[in-house]
Amino acid sequence: MNIEQLDKEFVLSSYARNYTSFVEGKGAKLYDDTAKEYIDFASGIGVSSVGHANKKLTATICEQAKQLIHVSNLQVIEPQAKLAEQVVKLSGYDMRCFFGNSGAEANEAAIKIARKYGEINFHKKRYKVITLEHSFHGRTITTVKATGQESFHTPNFSPYPDGFSFVDRIDAVYSAIDEETVAVMIELVQGEGGVQPFQMKEIQELAKNLKSREILLIVDEVQTGVYRTGEFLASNLYEIEPDIITLAKGLAGGVPIGVTMTSLKEIFEPGDHGSTFGGNYLSTKAGLAVLEVLKSEKDSGAIRKRVELFGEHIEGITKRYPELFLGNVGLGLMLGLRTPSSQVQKDVLSATFQEGLIVLKAGRNTIRFLPPLTITKEEINEGFKRFEKAISTL
Repeated sequence: MNIEQLDKEFVLSSYARNYTSFVEGKGAKLYDDTAKEYIDFASGIGVSSVGHANKKLTATICEQAKQLIHVSNLQVIEPQAKLAEQVVKLSGYDMRCFFGNSGAEANEAAIKIARKYGEINFHKKRYKVITLEHSFHGRTITTVKATGQESFHTPNFSPYPDGFSFVDRIDAVYSAIDEETVAVMIELVQGEGGVQPFQMKEIQELAKNLKSREILLIVDEVQTGVYRTGEFLASNLYEIEPDIITLAKGLAGGVPIGVTMTSLKEIFEPGDHGSTFGGNYLSTKAGLAVLEVLKSEKDSGAIRKRVELFGEHIEGITKRYPELFLGNVGLGLMLGLRTPSSQVQKDVLSATFQEGLIVLKAGRNTIRFLPPLTITKEEINEGFKRFEKAISTL
């Protein structure tokens, strides 16, 4: 059997597969089993933050695998403690961390923290969480319900946990709050929902209002975190202080990891929560390597230059092809081009892939760009050369 036949025979069909088989990568380039080269403007949906086969990350993973991959969380794990320290210091917030394996797990932990806070701090239990329309928070039963898209709430997986609702805009949050509301969960830039940033002023006003009402602000930074928007956290960019922040995707460069950070430093007691694999030696050592690489890139100004160059290309495409793109959205190296229809979105995705460029789709008919944060000037320019060649045929 070839790889496509094997996949169809033995893997549950939960993905609309593209059966191109990648066998090697270097930097922002991928190569398939026919040796065709692709420029990667997707980085595994924002995961391969330091690119493919990064020397520092690869050496760290190999060295750690030779020594120790995993022990249980019943023992202290040195790189886990050190990664927690680094994440907290880079965030600038006074928090502690819980480690899991994914963004969905990080958001599950955030919801558990919020509900315990609502149980122990009020005369009447608070447990309800408000989210935003077009949001995406994961695919577990709870995080699917927290996701503000009705299309995810199909009868196939019901009944869903209660206590979740979503509103269509930030200023609608205030009227949705009742005496059982414990938290508001938002993405500062909605990734799956169309790479849509919220306005800084409205987010700052929301944070201030929630603080005055003792309602928690949870910021889902699974996609925006770890320098994706130019700063370590989008929360830093928005100049707010959330109560809970969740991270995953780019933190370990492809090794599964998730982090829930919170200023409620004493909220969990032993036994309240746990993860078998979360924060093990391999994933946290990889996380330390990634942060070392990206902090250096940030401090040198290299990430800022890439953001500027990428943005210039996006602006140029928008101006030159108004019939294909209604405008551009996003922050940092998390950007999108709005298309007038889902058919145009589909045609763009197909044409660019054929030309040897990988981009992503997102909600609201958006073409999404999430390149490695270490992408070179040459790779950016070559990628957009291929992008323009592809769309010029449409």
